[in-house]
Amino acid sequence: MAEASRWHRGGAPKPKLHYRKEVEIRTTLQELSLYFIFLINLCILTFGMVNPHMYYLNKVMSSLFLDTSVPGDERTNFKSIRSITDFWKFMEGPLLEGLYWDAWYTNKTLYNLKNSSRIYYENILLGVPRVRQLRVRNNTCKVYSSFQSLMSECYDKYTSSNEDTSDFGLKQETEWKYSTPDSSSPWHWGFVGVYRNGGFIFTLSKSKSDTKNKFINLRLNSWITRGTRVIFIDFSLYNANVNLFCIIRLVAEFPATGGIITSWQFYSVKLLRYVSHYDYIIASCEITFCIFLIVFTTQEAQKIREFKSAYFKSVWNWLELLLLVIFKFISFNKTMSQLSTTLSRCLKDIVGFAIMFFIIFFAYAQLGFLVFGSQVDDFSTFQNAIFAQFRIVLGDFNFAGIQQANRILGPIYFITFIFFVFFVLLNMFLAIINDTYSEVKADYSIGRRPDFELGEMIKKSYNNALEKLRLKKPQKDEDDKGMKGDLAEQARREGFDENEIQSAEQMKKWKERLEKKYYSSEIQDDYQPVTQQEFRELFLYAVELEKELHYVSLKLNRVMRRISALQN
Repeated sequence: MAEASRWHRGGAPKPKLHYRKEVEIRTTLQELSLYFIFLINLCILTFGMVNPHMYYLNKVMSSLFLDTSVPGDERTNFKSIRSITDFWKFMEGPLLEGLYWDAWYTNKTLYNLKNSSRIYYENILLGVPRVRQLRVRNNTCKVYSSFQSLMSECYDKYTSSNEDTSDFGLKQETEWKYSTPDSSSPWHWGFVGVYRNGGFIFTLSKSKSDTKNKFINLRLNSWITRGTRVIFIDFSLYNANVNLFCIIRLVAEFPATGGIITSWQFYSVKLLRYVSHYDYIIASCEITFCIFLIVFTTQEAQKIREFKSAYFKSVWNWLELLLLVIFKFISFNKTMSQLSTTLSRCLKDIVGFAIMFFIIFFAYAQLGFLVFGSQVDDFSTFQNAIFAQFRIVLGDFNFAGIQQANRILGPIYFITFIFFVFFVLLNMFLAIINDTYSEVKADYSIGRRPDFELGEMIKKSYNNALEKLRLKKPQKDEDDKGMKGDLAEQARREGFDENEIQSAEQMKKWKERLEKKYYSSEIQDDYQPVTQQEFRELFLYAVELEKELHYVSLKLNRVMRRISALQN
């Protein structure tokens, strides 16, 4: 009758529930194994295109073109260029010498060069380098009336609307004529501005002497003018020893304030694939990845066709990509489950805290930009100010710089920022996490935890397998016997009589039986109503607990009276 009552009231028999859990565990393990295979394949595929030689190739190329000094001036290299004169010295010196290698160090020609250069004897210069400049028109800005008698020309910063597209200078060669940019070409994001493709372009010759004459001709005819805003030097290399291409771009920006700001980009890439045996392993991983992608896409398409518009109402469907880092399985580990539960419970509090935090944080960033932006590099732009404040939180900050910029507001800014953001707001954030974690941990301690933990389940399965193979004795029985013997012996040493010991053991057996019955993980999924007989047993158990508490209270009173008598 009790079993039938459970069926009618929505309960389920234990054997069926146990079977369902076994199916769920088996399915979860299969999915986990599949995702591990997918992740391993993805890692091999991702890191297969990375080569340790990339770093060394970039390092030697940057050392050659960035750190080589101008002849006769050891303090000037590409990094330290500050004037047009220094720029031409670099073009006719380190750049020219670095691009054209036509002989061995003993001045003997060892290669059939075919009008090409081998930088460091191992890297073939592909094609010829290209030099390109972008200019702005005159009168793109307005000179104040009081200074118009002193300055009649005005060149604003670079924008696509301010760009000068008219030919200039000698107007004979391509370097004096404007080339229309390609609409599909990416723009370059520099320190001062964002520059598009096109401009005034000339390609270097394959002959070192011809290129040097070209540089001298451009310098004497003022190819660089007040309207010049940026010059790009682009070329690429190939190293057959490591099968890598190195794409190099040297950039010299000419801001409206005057001077030159240099930057550079060195990219080593592997463009020729499927050369070695390892490359073919990567190819097999690529095929496997495509298969996984097709399968996952098909599964999601089936879900969309089945649930239709309801599919897009679930946040988890939008976050399906998170399965690639196996967040789906974090609930099967106690520690990760506590972490995920803590973050999910305090999400609303964190969002509210984040709004308040970033209001104050951005307010301080604006203050730093307005007060120190004209003198301190870390606050030169609003974006730099934001990252500078994150560095303050991490302890990486130049206090002397803002103190020198403003002796009063500098310390005030720093002290108040540390107090409000670091000591107050961040500790509020930690308090939110800590309080929520305490609640989650308390819930876990009373049994409100996931149905099963993958680590515990694997450990339990491993121990069961060893016990079935008779390679390990049942641990629970031995522990119970040993624990019972130890507790009984300790109770006898403390003066308890045999009746009290037997009563305590009987109470413990009753307690374990009830806990196993009502707190077993096998019935946590379904609600099962308490029958009249079970309620009677629980009531008797509560009565016995009340007796035990009364007995303990009497013992404590007796001990306190003895202590009081000894003190008197």
